[in-house]
Amino acid sequence: MTERRRRIDIVSAPDFVAGLPDISLDDLRERRALCDELDTELSYYQRLLHGRMDLLGFELRRRSGEESRSLIDALPEILAGSESHVSSSSGRAIPVEVPDIPSTGKRNVDRVLVDDFLAHLPTLDDEELETIQADLTEAEREVSKQRRTVYEAYEKIQSELTDRYRQGIDNIDELLAGS
Repeated sequence: MTERRRRIDIVSAPDFVAGLPDISLDDLRERRALCDELDTELSYYQRLLHGRMDLLGFELRRRSGEESRSLIDALPEILAGSESHVSSSSGRAIPVEVPDIPSTGKRNVDRVLVDDFLAHLPTLDDEELETIQADLTEAEREVSKQRRTVYEAYEKIQSELTDRYRQGIDNIDELLAGS
């Protein structure tokens, strides 16, 4: 029976980018595609986390008296501000499609995103909000670290593909077919 590994564990493993010059073109393309898919998913997680963090931050500022508007009044501005966090670590365009995100899971990010604290925000005390904020921050750090790992693997694979083209090992039509 084969062991099922998470995609981030596959990409994080040293053997994922080891010996790239000896790997077939098709395998390189598959690995690059895996990095693209995983980056899209992790980017989506970051967007969700940043949105929640921005909403929670506003509520904490409102409670401390730094903000007089209601959350509903400030919502368009808050959500527009969370979009500024969105970027691809590789500088590539981020696809708009929404990846399949589990509704429950063992990972910290799954647990944090399933929490519906926004639905009962007015009933939470400040200590509960600070705990939620700490959980969101930790989950965002984990996702950011995973995206850096994916980006580094992607760059190594892309560099190998580029080197092959420059050296004439594979022709341009084959390389472009996998993009």
